[in-house]
Amino acid sequence: MNDFPALLVAWQRQHGRSTLPWQNTQGPYRVWLSEIMLQQTQVTTVLGYYARFLERFPTVTALADAHLDEVLAMWQGLGYYSRARNLHRCAVTVRDEHDGEFPRSAAELKELPGIGRSTAAAIAAFCFSERVAILDGNVKRVLTRLLAFDGDMSLAAQEKKLWTIAEGLVPAKGVESYTQGLMDLGATVCTPRKPQCGLCPVSALCAGTAEAEAYPVKTKRLKRSRRENWWLWLEREGQVLLQQRPDKGVWAGLWSLPMFDDEAALLASAGDSKSEVMPRIEHALTHFDWVLHTRRVQNPVAANGLPEGQWVAREELARYALPAPLKKLINP
Repeated sequence: MNDFPALLVAWQRQHGRSTLPWQNTQGPYRVWLSEIMLQQTQVTTVLGYYARFLERFPTVTALADAHLDEVLAMWQGLGYYSRARNLHRCAVTVRDEHDGEFPRSAAELKELPGIGRSTAAAIAAFCFSERVAILDGNVKRVLTRLLAFDGDMSLAAQEKKLWTIAEGLVPAKGVESYTQGLMDLGATVCTPRKPQCGLCPVSALCAGTAEAEAYPVKTKRLKRSRRENWWLWLEREGQVLLQQRPDKGVWAGLWSLPMFDDEAALLASAGDSKSEVMPRIEHALTHFDWVLHTRRVQNPVAANGLPEGQWVAREELARYALPAPLKKLINP
């Protein structure tokens, strides 16, 4: 495997990605922002959000000074909202505890809110040329195929073993190109399905080429569940009643319609107001499938004792962080 880093770096410089807006910079704020946004999200989706975030929050201090509600509103559509909350928490920590400057080592970066080991390593490698290994999803796939690593990646001991191997492969020089090469190879050639082994610069070294899609091995699969809830859509004089969700749990901190566990509870809350049944929504999240039923009430009868919440004018809804299915429901 001694030739692996050199072959990868040479390939990256000729065929790798080089025009993404967060590349060719050693600014830790921009690199960090891109790394967080790219977690479980495609590059094509991130591009627009990244540009808008930088326009509104050009520095980590500007992000820290903003209200969390605004950050969540800017994040709408990217999903996994815990990333946005941690993004804001991290910015506040950098501002208040590090004088607005990101730490310069992976070990220190990993202590910041929302920054894991691989993200910390990516920032340290790209911005400070630290010789550290990354191990995100793309890199796990590349290395397990390269080595025909058959350890079960759902087990912490096996992931730790792969971390040790990854660290040993990082070259003493050119860590930025090597790290970018791993990311590019996993994103464009060594893909989860139908990898293009004929275009791979290290195919001659790859022990897993014959059955590439068998790697990485992960026997413990996520068990999905099903959840069902009811939304009460109250609207009067061009205003919609919203409630802010708790700080923890699904859609934490976002604004939503009043939600009920069953239809009977919803109808009891709506009282004598006539309601319209809206089309059912089926929304897939990481751990479960969510079925959302909605009843809409125009000009509800106030005497019914309406749910508590905040009445928001339709033209102001864009300022509120709404879950994607609700945003689509209200503004189809």
